[in-house]
Amino acid sequence: MATRERSGFWVNAAAALFYPISWLGKREYRGVEHLPATGGAVLVMNHVSHLDPPNDAVFVHRNRRVPRFMAKDKLFSVPLFGRMLAGCGGIPVYRGSAMAADSLRAAHAALREGKLVLIYPEGTITRDPAGWPMRARTGVARLALENDVPVIPAARWGTNLIWDGYGKRFRPLPRRRVVTALGAPIDLSGHRGRPLTAALLREVTDLMMGQVRDLLAEVREEQAPQEFFTQAARERTDSAESGS
Repeated sequence: MATRERSGFWVNAAAALFYPISWLGKREYRGVEHLPATGGAVLVMNHVSHLDPPNDAVFVHRNRRVPRFMAKDKLFSVPLFGRMLAGCGGIPVYRGSAMAADSLRAAHAALREGKLVLIYPEGTITRDPAGWPMRARTGVARLALENDVPVIPAARWGTNLIWDGYGKRFRPLPRRRVVTALGAPIDLSGHRGRPLTAALLREVTDLMMGQVRDLLAEVREEQAPQEFFTQAARERTDSAESGS
């Protein structure tokens, strides 16, 4: 069995808080063998509920790694939670500001130091009415292409059935099955070494999220949509339903 990655006070404090939260669901893990035991890695995940971070943190921790979450900068200012997030090596994501580049620099540094970086490329809980992934931001592609580390796709489903943040519904009982499924590392060899154009970043981002979506389809045992959800798609659907 692999040696547990060295942690510290804040990681232990987060574990004490998050493990009980994760017990709200009946956990099922698939493809655990794809999670590297050591060294830098990027874990690319979908996002369906406010319960995702504690569940995903517990999943990674149970597999003897410490997740470094890329999270909205405002979360780091939340009393106590923000201190815990920073103490666990969390990486604040600044958007629309001069500090935006700092987010990726910190993530690059973590990967060079052999850490596992966990990222939700959608940037927020999906707004797709059926819970499928939205069109993702391309920072994850830049992170993956500029670091020669495994990029692992992962999908999780069931947390949204316990806590639906948009619908304001919390249903802890009966206990729901929460499945986390990992796929094999994504082959990016055909994309590395090319100029990092906007087109390439979009192509690689969609490639990664496509694999996440396929894993989610397997977990849900449903057919996934061919296109990623966007606000424009939502507006077209609303317009068609209203007959305008």
